Amino acid sequence: MSAEPVTEPGAQPPDPLTVARTRGYVVLLIMVAILGVPISAAAFGFLALVHELQSLTYEDLPRALGFDGTPSWWPVPLLAVAGLLVGLTIQHLPGIGGHKPAEGMVQTGPAAAAELPGIALAALASLGLGAVLGPEAPLIALGGGLALYAVRLLKPGIEPSAGAMVAAAGSFAAVSALLGSPLLGAFLLMEASGLAGMMLGLVLVPGLLASGIGSLIFIGLGSWTGLGTYSLTLPHVPHTPDPTFAEFGWAIVLGAAAAFAGTGIRRLSLSLQEWVERRRVIATVGMGVTVGVLALLYAESTGGDASEVLYSGQDALGGLLAEDAAYSAGTLLLLITCKALAYSVSLSSFRGGPIFPSMFLGAAGGLALSHLPGLNATSGFAIGIGAMCVAMLKLPMTSVLLATLLLGSEGITVMPLVIVSVVVSYVITLRLAPPAAATHTAPR
Repeated sequence: MSAEPVTEPGAQPPDPLTVARTRGYVVLLIMVAILGVPISAAAFGFLALVHELQSLTYEDLPRALGFDGTPSWWPVPLLAVAGLLVGLTIQHLPGIGGHKPAEGMVQTGPAAAAELPGIALAALASLGLGAVLGPEAPLIALGGGLALYAVRLLKPGIEPSAGAMVAAAGSFAAVSALLGSPLLGAFLLMEASGLAGMMLGLVLVPGLLASGIGSLIFIGLGSWTGLGTYSLTLPHVPHTPDPTFAEFGWAIVLGAAAAFAGTGIRRLSLSLQEWVERRRVIATVGMGVTVGVLALLYAESTGGDASEVLYSGQDALGGLLAEDAAYSAGTLLLLITCKALAYSVSLSSFRGGPIFPSMFLGAAGGLALSHLPGLNATSGFAIGIGAMCVAMLKLPMTSVLLATLLLGSEGITVMPLVIVSVVVSYVITLRLAPPAAATHTAPR
C-alpha cells in the first residue's frame, strides 16, 4: 500500500491532491478507521490504570496499613519508589522511557515496538505515583507506536510515508478525548508537528478520522464501565461579564509574568536533567523525594491536601475554580511555588507530558491575581491558562484553544483577553530563549 509516491532525489515533491485521489490513500483511511478502535480503547485502558494506581497508592494503601487517612508525609516514600522504578526503566529498557518532557512537545517520529514497554512502564510509575506531569506525551508515543506496529504486521512492505501517516493517526486516536475535544487534540498534534500547506491536509484527514472514532470509543467505554471519559472538563464555570480595560491590562501583566515563570521552570528542569542523566537511578530517586517533600511542605503549611501539589492537576482544575473563595492569596502563592518547583523536578527526571501542570499553574496564578481589583476569577483563570501554556509549549493557537474551549460558552467572552495574554507571553518567551532555541517557534 502506498499513500504517497516515492520521490527521486532532486525531483519535485508529489502533488498532495494527486496523492489524495489514489486508491492507496482510500485504503489508508479505511485502515486508520479500523486501527482507531483498538488504539483508543488501549488509551482509555491506560488512563483508567493510571487513575486506579493513584487511588490505590495514595488512598487505599495507607488505609490498608492502618492509617486514618493519608499522612502528609506519605508522598515522600511514594515518590522515592516512583523514582527508583522510572530510573531503572530508563536505564535498562529500550527507548529511555519515551521523550524527555523538559524538552517540550517534541515530535521525533513514532516509537519502535521494542520501546513501547519502557514508555508504558515509565509513564505508569511517574503518573500513578504522583509526578507532576500529564499523560498526553506517553499517549501520543504509545498510540503512534502501536499503530505503526500493527500496520507493519498487516502490511510488512508499507512505505515509510504511509507508515508515518498511520502512526500520526494512531497518536490522534490516543489523545482524541483527553483534552475535552477531539478537535483540540488534533490541533495540538498539528501545531506541534510544524506541517503546513496542502501536506497538512493530507496528513490531517486520517488524523481527524482517527480522532473522531477515538472520541466515540472513549465515550462508549466511559458509559459502559462507569469510569467516565478521563477528558478535561469543568463541571461548573462561573459567569463572567464582558471584558473591561482593566482586564486587558491584567492580561498583559499575566502574559509577561507567565513568560518569565515558564522560562524559569524550563531552564531549571533542563539544568536538573543534565545532572540526573549522569547518575540516572539514584538521581531520579532523589528527584522523587524532592517532589514528595514539596507536597509535604504545602500540606503542613496550609492544612491542605498534599495531592494538590502532586499529579498533573487535570482533575483539580474544576475544584480550583469552583472553590476559589476557599483559597487565600497566600495559600495560592504557596501552592504555585511548590507546584512549580515540583513541576521542574518532574520534568527533569520522570516521564509524562507538560500540558496539564502548566494549565494548573496558570489557572492558580490568574486566581491569585483575581484577589486584586479589576480582574474577576473566571477571566483570571482563563488568562493564566493561556499565558502559561504558551510559555511552556510555544504553541500559541493550541494555548488559546485550551484556555477557551475548557470554559464552554464563557470561553467566547474571555477569548480576547486570552489572545492578548498568549501573544504577550509568546513574544516575551521567544525573546528570553537562547538564540539557537529562539529560531524555532514550535518543537519539530
